[in-house]
Amino acid sequence: MSDLFLVRTPGPYTTVQDAGRFGYLDRGVPPSGALDSFAYRVANLLVGNPGDSAVLEITMVGPVLDVLAEADIALTGADMGMTLNGLAVANWQALRVRQGDVLRIPKARRGCRAYLAVTGGIDVPPVMGSRSTLVRAKLGGLEGRILKKEDVILRGEGVLLSTPRSLPGHWIPDYGPDITLRAIPGPQDDYFTKEMETFFGAIYEVSVETDRMGYRLKGPPIRPDEGRPESIVTEPIMPGNVQVPADGQPIIVLVEQTTGGYMKIATVVTHDIPRVAQAMWGNRIRFEKVSLDEAHTLYREQAERMRKIEEHLS
Repeated sequence: MSDLFLVRTPGPYTTVQDAGRFGYLDRGVPPSGALDSFAYRVANLLVGNPGDSAVLEITMVGPVLDVLAEADIALTGADMGMTLNGLAVANWQALRVRQGDVLRIPKARRGCRAYLAVTGGIDVPPVMGSRSTLVRAKLGGLEGRILKKEDVILRGEGVLLSTPRSLPGHWIPDYGPDITLRAIPGPQDDYFTKEMETFFGAIYEVSVETDRMGYRLKGPPIRPDEGRPESIVTEPIMPGNVQVPADGQPIIVLVEQTTGGYMKIATVVTHDIPRVAQAMWGNRIRFEKVSLDEAHTLYREQAERMRKIEEHLS
């Protein structure tokens, strides 16, 4: 391992994340991990890392970093206008940095979260098999917290690239303000027989009440059928579940929640959860109903897309 970055300014919410922490839901520990799994995986591929290496997840506004040692880096996800020594550099490509360089990642212009991968991965002690940060529990990452000024970021062992890598444009997502999320009805869709058409026909706005636990939406309220309760016995939940609380405003669950007592009208397919992660306040979301078979097809198509990307970048 070696020192790589000195943090001049950290940004409001920059954390260390990897592929996630699994096997501890029965103890109330959620998976955490990178919210946009596609951008995360591509960032690591661009610098030649294993797919589960730790990165910096940057939310809305990024850090200013002094480079302490030579490494390859790649920024994927939201377009944040990154500069190296004052010169603009593009996302979705590998870039060599050297001691004395200054890396600035100002502010998201499209999308919400960016992923900074480095040669060898961000090196912090694994906790329960993962380097991901769960800030609410002060677990993992850098002392279980967001980055702060004067932190020193270490990188693991890794080999510098012999040739630069970049992702072709046709594979780069478009982070526009209008987002369609494919979703399967349920598991409590039978509680909303009179509201399913409303839910799948409405346009919702992303509220300011969004974080790594979930996204609260604003739009036509969804009410359970007459005679149905407004809540259920607390049960396990998973990323993509769309909860309906008492006020009827849907909440899309993400990676830092394990159980819940709200009814779930639908579940966003795995393929589309990165679209949720890149949604900004004020963006508009609509839900498109798909079947379980269609969701499986989308999953297989995404796996094949990743296979082709890995083949291209290797």
